[in-house]
Amino acid sequence: MLSGPSGAGKTTIRDRLLAEPRSPGFLFSVSMTTRAPRARERDGVDYRFVSRSRFEALVDSGAMLEHATVHGERYGTPRENLHRAREGGAHLLLDIDVQGARQVWETVAEVLSIFIVPPTGERIARQLKGRGSESPEQLRHRLANARSELKAAAEFDRLVVNDRIEEAVVEVSARVAEGLAPGRRLGAADRRYVKRIIGELDAL
Repeated sequence: MLSGPSGAGKTTIRDRLLAEPRSPGFLFSVSMTTRAPRARERDGVDYRFVSRSRFEALVDSGAMLEHATVHGERYGTPRENLHRAREGGAHLLLDIDVQGARQVWETVAEVLSIFIVPPTGERIARQLKGRGSESPEQLRHRLANARSELKAAAEFDRLVVNDRIEEAVVEVSARVAEGLAPGRRLGAADRRYVKRIIGELDAL
């Protein structure tokens, strides 16, 4: 389970892991969302795009492993994704926000959670601005959400700093190969690292 603030590079790491033949067997969990597709996004590949009424019907029927509202839109993981991975003997790879991660912990007994962070707070801001798909108000909202998610990093099993993408992919793959460790607590050094990034965001 990969999580982290917007702009940390989760999606790039995810795509590299899925394309890496030496990585443990991964099955990407295609999330469901009510938001409109962005340029070059494909239904059923990047996301499963559905109406809000369809999404809420699935929630009501218990068909969602987790679901959350992010930036005003609904996102979630269908339970069938987990069943498919188990049947195929694969690691289900979730690219998920903190809200969703907390729900997964409540319902799945064994899950390895990895929190991805950039080397600096400025990198987060630059990545978000570089997308060019958000209004100034949306950008402010995303930066505020990034701060909130960073504060939740200590709930995760592992912290991976995405300074160089190739090294981050290798580290994530190694963490998966190691398997689960008792508890979900980052060390003091990792917590200080995250605290520094939050401070840098606050100073922007």
